[in-house]
This record gives sequence, C-alpha cells and structure tokens, in this order.
Amino acid sequence: MQAVHTAATGMAAQELNVQVISNNIANLRTTGFKKQTVAFQDLIYEHLRRVGAQASDQGTILPVGIDIGGGVKTVGTPRSMTQGTLSQTGNDLDLAITGDGFFKILMPDGTFQYTRDGTFQMDNQGRIVTAQGNLVQPTITIPNNASGITVNAQGTISVTLPGSTTSNIIGQLQITRFINKAGLMPVGNNQFTETPSSGPPQDGVANQEGYGSITQGSLEQANVDVVSEMSELIAAQRAYEMNAKVISAADQMLQSTTALFR
Repeated sequence: MQAVHTAATGMAAQELNVQVISNNIANLRTTGFKKQTVAFQDLIYEHLRRVGAQASDQGTILPVGIDIGGGVKTVGTPRSMTQGTLSQTGNDLDLAITGDGFFKILMPDGTFQYTRDGTFQMDNQGRIVTAQGNLVQPTITIPNNASGITVNAQGTISVTLPGSTTSNIIGQLQITRFINKAGLMPVGNNQFTETPSSGPPQDGVANQEGYGSITQGSLEQANVDVVSEMSELIAAQRAYEMNAKVISAADQMLQSTTALFR
C-alpha cells in the first residue's frame, strides 16, 4: 500500500527535524552559534486524472484532478544568521561583532576560516589567537610589558607601554563579509568556510561601509530561542506520531483486504 511508503517519508523527515532542533538546543550556550531550520518539499505526484483534461466528447474540462502525492523530502537545513544578544564578560580579549561580519582566522594549513566567536587569547608569543591556538587575522602581537589593552569599535587595538602615559596603537583587526553568509559551510569549533554559494570573502574595517562594529569585553550568544525550539520539537513529535499511526492504519487495512480475498 502506497500510504505506508508515504508515511515513512514523513517519519524520516521529522526524525531529521528533531535532530536539527536538538542540535540547536544543545548549542544554546555556544558563543556565536547560529541556529538551523529544516526546509521540506513534497515529492513527485502520480496523476491519475489530470486537471484540465477533456472530460467528455462535448469538450468539457475537468475542474479538478486526482493527484496522489509520494510524500515529503528534506531539501535543506538553512542557517539563520540573525544577531545574537551580547553578554558582558569584562575580559579584554573577548570581542563581539554587532552587525554584519566575521572574524578571519588563519588555519595551520594556510587556509582561512571565519567565526562570530570572539573568545580570543594570547599565545606564548603574545599573538592574538582563538581557543584552538589559531591566529586571528591580521596577526597582531601584544608586547609582553604592555598594559591597558583597548579595542575600539573599528577594531583598532591600543596598549599602554611602560614609561608612556598615552595609548599606543599596535594593530587593526579586520572583519570579513559575504554576499550570502547563510551559504557558509560550518566546520565545527564555531567556524565556517567559504563556499561557491557564500561568494568570495570581502575584508574590511569594522563599523564602516556596512561592516559591523566590535564591542570589547563582550561575547555574542547563540541566536536560539528556547521557547520557539521547544514548540518546534513538540510539533515535530506530533507529526512523527501521526505518520506512525498512518502506517499502522494502512497495515490494518491491508490485512483486512487480504483476509477478504482468502
């Protein structure tokens, strides 16, 4: 019975939906995390009676047809790149972007990845790095005798050196934009890589020409709404259960039909 296969596609789709929701909830406290949703499409139809076909020799046209759907398929898990709320930490090298843009990270293999997670630290050479030790771009080294690290909205980093009463600029952070930031590929560690869908990276200065501004001493939280996710989880569970009931009902009908012809 076709209904069994159709309902099975619905169960598979909702199972994937629950997986995406669970990942969103699991990353509720992940810095810079961007939630995902699931996009569905109906499968190809079997046209038993085509709408618009001629219904009689007199030329009357069928106003409706008989179309039997084959179920549902998952076509994507688009990522929402909306702004997350900022949480103050007070740490000098905790940076958050408000608006469009990503921090650019140099990987050990010479490639670049991009992140909204501004949980930065210094390595043993005084260079600003991520939690995994990868260099934030452009590479900026903080002198070991420096104090009073400040980062302004444009990403300009200043420190106070011994014997000086004024701040000294030691570097300028850049941030990177993409035409289609939802087209970036997540690779873990709160980082993304460019793809043909995202378009090429566009490096620029924060707080200028459409680039977001940088806030020191804060981190961007995940853009996950717990209430919304729980509501979606309940809806997915109900849809899964209803598809399971369809399979059970179809199986009972098939058994009854088989019994009649014995």
